Amino acid sequence: MKLIHPYRVHSLQSIIFSPEIDFEQKALEVFRFQIAHCSLYREYCQLLGVNSSDVKSSSEIPHLPIELFKQHRIVSLSPGDVAHGPGLHFRSSGTGGPQSQHHVLNPSMYRTSFMTCFEQFYGPPSAYRILALLPGYLERADSSLVYMVRALMEASAHPDNGFYLNEFEALNALLQKPCDRHTLLIGVSFALLDFAERHPAHLPHTTIMETGGMKGRREEITRGELHQLLQAAFGLDGIHSEYGMTELLSQAYAKKEGRFHCPPWMRIGIRELNDPLSPAEEGRSGAINVTDLANMYSCSFIATSDLGRRAVDGSFEVLGRVDYSDTRGCNLMVAEP
Repeated sequence: MKLIHPYRVHSLQSIIFSPEIDFEQKALEVFRFQIAHCSLYREYCQLLGVNSSDVKSSSEIPHLPIELFKQHRIVSLSPGDVAHGPGLHFRSSGTGGPQSQHHVLNPSMYRTSFMTCFEQFYGPPSAYRILALLPGYLERADSSLVYMVRALMEASAHPDNGFYLNEFEALNALLQKPCDRHTLLIGVSFALLDFAERHPAHLPHTTIMETGGMKGRREEITRGELHQLLQAAFGLDGIHSEYGMTELLSQAYAKKEGRFHCPPWMRIGIRELNDPLSPAEEGRSGAINVTDLANMYSCSFIATSDLGRRAVDGSFEVLGRVDYSDTRGCNLMVAEP
């Protein structure tokens, strides 16, 4: 895909994914671009009485309610911009009601985001044999998670890489097979639990990464309970987690204890539950706001329906859901006590 103004793509993309990014400055630049060229975001800011010229800090930038992705095509393009080619169209894995839709006008931004992020946290994909247990996602052609994992597999290029639905016997046999690389098993929560119950084994050369989500297949449990069950079944000291969603282009990862860390171009804020336009006090739980600068051709400022708590170092925990009426596939639903 190509845009009429390649300068903006080249300059912002190269800066956004740089470890030395000036997050504050770039967040304000992206905000002004999006409030000017995303009609829905501009209307939302106007309803709040927010004028772009009055916003001097990233903490003052409004975050768009994620529910609006269910009814609207949210894109940011100036009148002179033309997106050539189909781009990408993803849908959420929600189990009830309308699904969120994300129109990705610049697929290269998405690929650069998840590839750069993965390498910063885990090193090159070529260091891994990558297996994926993603029923509920793999059956769909519009899953952003499957798109990401497939691209990681292609970069890994290991002959054993593959997706699994319910072929637990074959997956178990492959995990027992000696491999010249470390194995990364990425799975949705309910499928990993099903697999653990049927094929418990000691897997010292495997990293298990859960993406959340019971999708109505099993009783909801806390992330801590999930990790304890998986650790016991597979003889591991810890379980890794991925935090991402259809409406974003970036992910956060937790290597232990469910504490997520963001790449440099992504940040988490916590808002008050009873006053969604106000930030929560430091250390208190509230609803999660995500700023994802890679999402510049859609909306980079998203008010999610996830409940979380942020630490002083910028890491965060996902504690559950704010709205339990709309179960989504990418997040655990029950808050930790």
